[in-house]
Amino acid sequence: MIPSKSTLNIVFMGSPTFAVPILEQLARHYAVVGVVTQPDRPAGRGNKLTPPPIKEVANRLGIPVIQPLRLSEPAAMSQLEQWQPDLIVVAAFGQILKPNVLNLPPFGCVNVHASLLPRWRGAAPIAAAILHGDPESGITIMKMDEGVDTGLILSQRAIPIFDSDNCLTLSARLAELGAQLLLETLPDYLEGKIIPQEQDHQKATYAPMLKKEHGELDFHQPATDLWRKVRAFYPWPAAFTYLDGKHLIIHDASPIQVAHDFPIGQTVRYQKKAAVATAKGLLELVKVQPSGKKPISGSDLLNGYRDWGKIVLPDHGNHLSK
Repeated sequence: MIPSKSTLNIVFMGSPTFAVPILEQLARHYAVVGVVTQPDRPAGRGNKLTPPPIKEVANRLGIPVIQPLRLSEPAAMSQLEQWQPDLIVVAAFGQILKPNVLNLPPFGCVNVHASLLPRWRGAAPIAAAILHGDPESGITIMKMDEGVDTGLILSQRAIPIFDSDNCLTLSARLAELGAQLLLETLPDYLEGKIIPQEQDHQKATYAPMLKKEHGELDFHQPATDLWRKVRAFYPWPAAFTYLDGKHLIIHDASPIQVAHDFPIGQTVRYQKKAAVATAKGLLELVKVQPSGKKPISGSDLLNGYRDWGKIVLPDHGNHLSK
């Protein structure tokens, strides 16, 4: 028997800002009886213990929350069983679901994944799409299995990636799309009207978890690739280089497609713009943040750093591929 919206119990699992509109929309149309999210963690300059965004939303909506370090904890599994979910909806939760969780709800576990699977399985699909110059990204609603984003596809929808997009803006658009597509998909899924589609596993690509050190710019790469990296890594882990031995975070950049004979990494004053010579073209630094200071424009960097144009930025041998 298919439960009605009023009798269907849904548990939601998610953590970051991406998951917020998905939970908000889901809770407006279905009974979300519980939320599972990551533990509070230190954040910011003061390392203040900070709750994940989903916890704050759940508290505002009056939905019970648990924050297990691992879902395998007996107390976490006990609470899941007490909630008696008919369906578990997952969006950027950050933990692998084991068979005892996957098999708990009669309708299984459905994932809202921020890519057009099988492209960009894994932890950082939005950044990967920008980093590799994909013309589009999208949302996949997937029936979860024991693999990492390997489950059957219930629905998909694509959106273009604009040159103006960074990870923050694209994530926001995908989150709204994910909420919309989930609500469109669930009724037909629950009524058995959708025939789940197997992924083409031969075409799978992977987007591993990002680390801070991945953000270092290697000016031996073309300016266009570095521009994509700056966008893909904004706001975290953030693209960076070193200036006077200190971190210089690059919040925004733009490729300048000109031939040059500067040494790679040479700082350049190009038409009153702060730029750096790359393997192909110049990379304009549009917005930067010197270590311990507030973000400034590239023109402010030129005004405050008279030696710009006379130095070569260091190469630490961190030639991470795209």
